[in-house]
Amino acid sequence: MRRFLPTSRAGRALTVGAALLSAGAALAPAGTAAASTATESRHTVDYVALGDSYASAPLVPTQVDTTCLRSDQNYASLVARSKAATLTDVTCSGATTADMTVPQTDGVPAQLDALGRGTDLVTVTIGGNDIGFSTVLGTCVQLMSGNPGGTPCRTHYSGTGTDRITDAITETGPKVAQVLRGIHRRAPHARVVVVGYPDLFPDDGVGCTSRSVPLAAGDFAWLRDKEKELNAMLARQARYSGARYVNTYTATVGHDLCKPTGERWIETFAPETPAAPVHPNAAGESAMATAVEGALAHHGRHH
Repeated sequence: MRRFLPTSRAGRALTVGAALLSAGAALAPAGTAAASTATESRHTVDYVALGDSYASAPLVPTQVDTTCLRSDQNYASLVARSKAATLTDVTCSGATTADMTVPQTDGVPAQLDALGRGTDLVTVTIGGNDIGFSTVLGTCVQLMSGNPGGTPCRTHYSGTGTDRITDAITETGPKVAQVLRGIHRRAPHARVVVVGYPDLFPDDGVGCTSRSVPLAAGDFAWLRDKEKELNAMLARQARYSGARYVNTYTATVGHDLCKPTGERWIETFAPETPAAPVHPNAAGESAMATAVEGALAHHGRHH
């Protein structure tokens, strides 16, 4: 998501909000990330992956694009290998819905430019940056010290009677719809799959306030609810557009950022496993891939 990471890409994957803590992971040299080798077959699936940092997997080894902070172990790469598909991966950290149709900063081309009439499969994870979720997290961190046992962030965003994050999610819905229309227009024969966001915070709402997770105890449940609202919006837009929605949240419950190393698929603000703060590590991307593969298999059995 955008601004979970600073706007400067060089430091984007190393800090969250108010430059809290280093992720402590080095980027691999830039390499070729456009395609995986296709196996010989009568017809290889032409797969295009679109999306933001939850799709690109910043700092997860091995990084193959240092501009977009893209890993060859992101969910798209894993899905492509499982299906022996030809992958064009244009996922990019910091992407918003606007970056689907106009060039992103640092000269990254519009992501929808990767699509064509021969595209068979498209996955997309987008929307979190549009609602400024990273900025929200940064604000939550800053407010925590004043009321560590309360709900300072929820109060900040919804104390006036309207929840500004809910409003932002509502406003992002039409932007996601426009992206999906653009995908269908450019790739009219493709299966389009909207991949939701994994479970970041404890599903039971019980927090884990600490130096590595500096959020107020009462704000965990509110942040959980905002993520669920975001995913629900994505599911609705997928349904309205004729796309398939993949629920990666349920598949990752019990592996949120409060769980111990080894069980944790979402890293804390101070990652212990190579990944960007509050982003999936390699195990998290693998779990997302498994959810996508399951949806594609189900689609295949009924179509």
